[in-house]
Order: sequence, then C-alpha cells, then structure tokens
Amino acid sequence: MSSSVQQATIDEGHEGQRIDNFLLSRLKGVPKSRIYRILRKGEVRVNKKRIKPTYRLQIGDIVRIPPVRMAETGEVIRAPQAFLACLEAAILYEDEQLIVINKPSGLAVHGGSGISVGVIEGFRQLRPDAPFLELVHRLDRDTSGCLMIAKKRSMLRALHALLRDGEVTKTYCALVRGGWHGEERRVDARLQKNTLKSGERLVRVHPDGKTALTTFYPMKRYRDATFVQIDLGTGRTHQIRVHAQHIKKPIAGDDKYGDQQFNEKMLGRGLKRLFLHAQELRFIHPVAEVTLAVQAPLSDELQALLDGMR
Repeated sequence: MSSSVQQATIDEGHEGQRIDNFLLSRLKGVPKSRIYRILRKGEVRVNKKRIKPTYRLQIGDIVRIPPVRMAETGEVIRAPQAFLACLEAAILYEDEQLIVINKPSGLAVHGGSGISVGVIEGFRQLRPDAPFLELVHRLDRDTSGCLMIAKKRSMLRALHALLRDGEVTKTYCALVRGGWHGEERRVDARLQKNTLKSGERLVRVHPDGKTALTTFYPMKRYRDATFVQIDLGTGRTHQIRVHAQHIKKPIAGDDKYGDQQFNEKMLGRGLKRLFLHAQELRFIHPVAEVTLAVQAPLSDELQALLDGMR
C-alpha cells in the first residue's frame, strides 16, 4: 500500500504554491503530520536539495516525492453537499476538455493552510469518474469570477502554453477609492514576493521584482469611488491589488493592500468582501480551434452596491 517515488515538474499552475500545500494536494488522504515529517527529514527534494515547508515552488522546479504509506490515513474529508451544489451552480462552461466556473468570493481554489476542501477537491467529488481534474490557474480566495479547470492533461498543457505566451485575455473589474482623472492608466511596476515569519505572503513594488503590467480603464465614476475594468499584461500574485495600491487607488474591501477608512465606508454600504472580480476569459480553444469567450456576471452583493451608489 505504498506509493512509488514520484518526480513532478512544476508549471504555472503551481508556481508560488508552498511545497507543503502542494504535497497535501498531491498525496490525497495522507495526514498532515506525515507530510511535515517527510519534509523535516529531508525526504522531499526540490532540484535535489532539501527545502523548508514554507518553500514556494518556481516554474521548472523538479520535486522528488518519496514513497508514502497511503494506508497511513485518516478518514478522507468530504465536502458538504451545500458546497458541492454551490460549485455545480457556478459552472459557466463545460466540454470534454474544460470547465470554467464563476468562483464565489471566499472559496479557496485548493485545500491547505487550514482549509480542508477547496474548489478542485470539490470538483473531484462532483466528478468521481473523471480520471483527471486540475486547476489551470488560480484566483485569490477573496476574488470571484472566471476560473478554469482542465479535464485532460493535454488540455492543461495547451492552456498553460497559451497563458505563458499571453494568448489568454483576462479581464477583471473592481471598485477603487476616490475619483478618477483622465482615461486609462497603464501601470508598469515590478513586483516582488515576500513571505512573513507567519507564512503570510506579501507582495510589493520593487525594482528587483518581476515585470508586471496592468491597465485600468474607468467605466463609471461615483462621488467617492470609481468602477474600473482591468486588463492584465502579466499574471503575478496579487498583481491587481498591489498595482491599485501603488497608484493610490486601493480596491474596496481589500484588508491586505487597501485603505481601512475606505473599507469601513464600503462596509457601511453592505460590502463584506473584496470588490475584485474576474469578469471574462477569452482565448482560442486548443481543441475546437474557435474563440471562446466566457463571462462571469457580478454577484448580487456587488451589483447591489453599485446600484445604490451615487
């Protein structure tokens, strides 16, 4: 009942993920205590080197996963039926290769870091006969909107290639603080990831960071806020949120990079989440070879907030 040695090469789907969370998703059913034990003992290697549980994976990393006794498991955690029903209702598009959902705010895309079941674990329960289901990309837990899940490994590779080559158009929308002068604003500011002692990720603008490009378009101006559409030139962690903060237009409800006074004002109007939404994905379907454009409508909560603003 032991697994054999596994070698995994990291792609964009797992870039930036902590090694402990990667192992928890890879070795389904193995207790966390066992995962951390093999990490502490150096049995897990990345590029033939020992790493800490907080190590964040990079594209091209080769992870050696040792044999693990799969029988050394507790009861597999099952997602509540209401959670599964929520995921089923969130499906925007599905074919034999791909699922696109309108991920609700507050749902993690995968388990780990105190979260037992995420979107991908939920879909594996919804589709128990599917031999392959993997996240194509990620959204922050508090961000809602379009999220892709590949149903075939060939589709996963094809979509990763499109993402890498900038051939997937990602459009977001957000509510930001204050008025807006002029039209679109292009932000070209490098971003650097930092991990605090608590394990929390924090991203900042830094000249030594990775290239990041975001363009903001004002769509509707309110008295004390602006509704913007956002096009991504790159897909860095927390990119939109940090770039919005950088131009002094923090996003409503952002408790990490936002403005507390603005957040409290929006909370008083009923906003209890981050107002950032992945509105549309557009790309040429690798199999059907037609342009696929999937749009995710705003939640009732976000739409009601906009309708009530002056």
